[in-house]
Amino acid sequence: MVGSTGGRELVTELRPPLPLLYLPIVEAALREDLGRAGDQTTDAVIPADATATAAVVAREAGTIAGLGIACSAFGLLDDRVQVDILVADGTAVEAGTVVAAIRGPARAILSAERVALNLLGRLSGIATLTARITSAVEGTGAAIACTRKTTPGLRLLEKYAVRAGGGVNHRFGLDDAVLIKDNHVAVAGGVAAAVAAARRSVGHLVKIEIEVGTLDQLAEALEAGADAVLLDNMGPDDLCRAVEMNSGRVPLEASGGITPGNVREIAETGVDVISMGWLTHSVESLDVALDVVV
Repeated sequence: MVGSTGGRELVTELRPPLPLLYLPIVEAALREDLGRAGDQTTDAVIPADATATAAVVAREAGTIAGLGIACSAFGLLDDRVQVDILVADGTAVEAGTVVAAIRGPARAILSAERVALNLLGRLSGIATLTARITSAVEGTGAAIACTRKTTPGLRLLEKYAVRAGGGVNHRFGLDDAVLIKDNHVAVAGGVAAAVAAARRSVGHLVKIEIEVGTLDQLAEALEAGADAVLLDNMGPDDLCRAVEMNSGRVPLEASGGITPGNVREIAETGVDVISMGWLTHSVESLDVALDVVV
C-alpha cells in the first residue's frame, strides 16, 4: 500500500502480527466463550470421535482481514484441525466466496466457530471500510490512518485490519510517539512551551507531533520545531491555508469530524495524512459464516 507524508511516498508491507502476539487474544476469546464448563451443547450432541468438513464463507462483498488469525481458534482447541486459507488478507471478495476450508474433529470446529467468525467479521469489516475510504481519496496523495479509538484488547488486530484495507497506522499507544494534544498544551502553557518540554525529554529517534486548532497555533508549532502537526477540526478553507503556510516543511495531519462523506474534500486540501477514528469505532462487521459440508 502506498500513501504520502510530507511529499514522501509511504510504502508498507502487509505483515500479520506474530503468533506470539495474537494467540493470547484468541485464547482469551475462547476462554470467555467456553467458560467453566466448556461447550455443553456440542459435547452433548456430537460424538467425541466425529469429524467434519466446513467452509468459511463471506456472505457479502468486502475486504478480508485476519483470516489466519481468526482460524487459529480451531487449532487452539484441537491441533488435529486442518485449515486451508484460500484468500489472502487484503483481498476484495464477492458475496458467496469461500475464504477457508476447515476439516478435522467436529467438536473443535463447532466450539471455535463463533470466536473465529467474530474476529474475522470484525476485522474484515474494518478492512472493508478502510478500503472504501482509501478508494475515495485515490489520486490526492493523502494517506488514511487509524487512531487509538479501538476496541479494548483488540488494538493490535484492528490496526492490522486497517493496513489490510490499504490504510496506515498511527501510533499504537502512548509509548511509541509523542502527540501533544490540546489539553497538554493548555497545562504546559502554550504550543511552544509544550514542544520545548517534549524535546528536552525524549530521545533523538522519537518524533514530536502537536495538535493545533488555529492557523496561529500552526505558525507557532512550525517555529517551535515540531516534527509533524495535527490540524484538529479545521474546515477545508483553513486546511488549504495551513498547507500553504507549511510549504512542505513537516507532515500535516487532518483529524476530527472526518467521515466517509467528507473525506474526499478534506484530502483535496493537500494534507498528507487523514486520521479517522471512524475506521474502528463506527464499523459494521462483515457478514461471514461457517457452513458444515454434509
